[in-house]
Amino acid sequence: MNTPTSPCAAQAGAARLLRPGETCDSLCHARRLRLLADAEEYFGTLRQAIVRARRSVIIVGWDIDSRIELVPGGADDGFPAALGDFLAAVAAARPALRVRILAWDFAMLYALEREWLPAYKLGWRSGRRLAFRLDGQHPPGASHHQKIVVVDDCLAFVGGMDLARSRWDTCAHASADPRRRNGPRQPYGPIHDVQAMFDGEAARAVAKLANDRWRRAKVTAREAHDESEPVPPLPEVLATTDESGDPWPPGVRADIEDVRLGIALTAAPHGPRTGCQQIHALYRAAIEAARDTIYIENQYFTASAVGDTLARRLSMPDPPAVAAVIPREQTGWLQAAAMGTLRARLYKRLRAADREQRLRLYWPWTEGLGHAFINVHSKLMIVDDALLLIGSANLNNRSMVLDTECNIALEALGDARVRGAIARMRNRLLAEHLGARCEDVERAFERFAGDVHRVIERLGGGARTLRRFEPQVSPELDRWVPESAVVDPERPAVPDEVVREFAPGRGGRSITRRLLLLGLCALLAVAMTLAWHYTPLSRFVSLASIARAAHALAATRFGPPLVVGAYALAAISSVPITLLIVCAGLLFGAIDGSLYALSGSLLAALATYAIGRWAGRDAVRRRAGSRLNRLSKRLGRQGLAAVVVLRVLPLAPFVLVNLAAGASHIALRDYVLGTLIGMGPGIVLATTFAQQLADAVRHPDPLTLAALAGIGAALVGLSAALQRFLGPRQ
Repeated sequence: MNTPTSPCAAQAGAARLLRPGETCDSLCHARRLRLLADAEEYFGTLRQAIVRARRSVIIVGWDIDSRIELVPGGADDGFPAALGDFLAAVAAARPALRVRILAWDFAMLYALEREWLPAYKLGWRSGRRLAFRLDGQHPPGASHHQKIVVVDDCLAFVGGMDLARSRWDTCAHASADPRRRNGPRQPYGPIHDVQAMFDGEAARAVAKLANDRWRRAKVTAREAHDESEPVPPLPEVLATTDESGDPWPPGVRADIEDVRLGIALTAAPHGPRTGCQQIHALYRAAIEAARDTIYIENQYFTASAVGDTLARRLSMPDPPAVAAVIPREQTGWLQAAAMGTLRARLYKRLRAADREQRLRLYWPWTEGLGHAFINVHSKLMIVDDALLLIGSANLNNRSMVLDTECNIALEALGDARVRGAIARMRNRLLAEHLGARCEDVERAFERFAGDVHRVIERLGGGARTLRRFEPQVSPELDRWVPESAVVDPERPAVPDEVVREFAPGRGGRSITRRLLLLGLCALLAVAMTLAWHYTPLSRFVSLASIARAAHALAATRFGPPLVVGAYALAAISSVPITLLIVCAGLLFGAIDGSLYALSGSLLAALATYAIGRWAGRDAVRRRAGSRLNRLSKRLGRQGLAAVVVLRVLPLAPFVLVNLAAGASHIALRDYVLGTLIGMGPGIVLATTFAQQLADAVRHPDPLTLAALAGIGAALVGLSAALQRFLGPRQ
């Protein structure tokens, strides 16, 4: 073979799949590229790179947790183990270094899974050298899902791994690794993921992307929509580096050098910024061009548009072998119900189109797991030996059209050197899953002419293997989950239209009322505690005696139904739902209180929904006015998404929303599912807060009472400030 003068030039000469402006944002030179498999390799390599940083470190993530340890137990580099302490110490040790951390300003749905008050825990050290910022500049229903770290604007990490809890694991995925835990008493299961590390012009392009996001996150929503408002440039300049300042960790070998990488993005339109769907376009182009093998590793398998392309390719003569390595189960009850159902539906559709039985789904297994499984979190696709695609984008609708995503792609374009590197990276991943050597996987591919299914059959079956499965769901669950679940939308959510059309300017009032109520509860708890301990009031009544009476009632045969029924009657009678939730937490604690509050709220919601359905829209309009009639129409058109947003941000009294939902004839399953999704997390948080109040009353000490009083005063003050700020606009 005649070797071209520059392999990079050879790649550029026959561009086919990677087309800037269509299937990628740009094509840039990378001096080195390395695929990092699993968090032990990625986190350890990243820590080495950050220690070597001289000018800047920028971290962009869907989730970031200051408590995790990149190297469990710490590394031999003189810096602390925990991520937040580590970053602060590195910044303090390098006078010219600036560390910036940008995390998604996440939805309340994820509040129980994440570190509380990350802005406080990282931001308290903010200043010129270390800064933390939350980014909420995206359309309603979207998220910032990119997982990027850039060191000195010249070394980039892009892939599927956030610097978050429950991510660290080794390539062995041992059934009981004592290092795989969140804190001392929270072990979690094995998890597989991948990240790419590269430098050169491609890394500088990713640095520009991260810097642009950092600047946009700084402006307010009003400024974000004002194109005349210039964004001030960052003080640092995108920089190259010489060998002496190279942050690439020594001893880490590149998989390939001197290549061109495509940087593909997903972003929904927002304000003056146009959207892009380059990742979606690249997936479709790559699948259509596949000849022998499509190897996929992904957390999800629900993207309808990508599924259409796969179905079309599988229905053609001589289709490629498609091997998708995905988790056996989706984690979490909501994911299992919604995403698991959508996955089963897509698989059923693909099997119908797969005339030659070329599609197979696999899940990785290792001996000793029992009923557990290895959670696949990677987002990777390798087509033949011709294309490597890796990044943050899942194979779901959100990642194709809505969330902010970043993938990188390496295309061989007939270059044997690049084809060999892509094949070696694929073989390394398969060797990990099959408990084999890379050489054995390579020989098997040669023996079976690139048929990945026969390779897996030949090398699998041992203590580490890939097991086939066909996802299925019960007919009952299939009937309940809508065709386009709220967790995997194909376009920006319409609940913002509900807010604007039904009650412009009133969402702030709802928020201030809730803040005021919680603040008054905290202050009342302090006052009651002092009264019970320093006045004769404790002889007549106490929170403990009331709680004991409530628990005694709940312990009787008909106690729980009576408690739920009384709660529901109070809600139907227009007692504020937030007050009822707080009372449930005070009397029964976080767990039982959450169950009673959710059950009672759902019972009240169903009863008033039935009344609204029986009365009809005209009767509801006559009784409740034109605003409620507009809400009824919107609920009828938008269904599940509108119910969710009205539960998270109640723009009208609880009972009136339920009446409107019934009058709109929204499907009962959408109404119930939207109520559970929208109210569940808030109920758990409110009852937990109430339990803390009760504990402070039962076992007071000066520090606890001072903290409680401070929280109450802050909430009341914030409520007053918001009311004053929002008042002129109403």
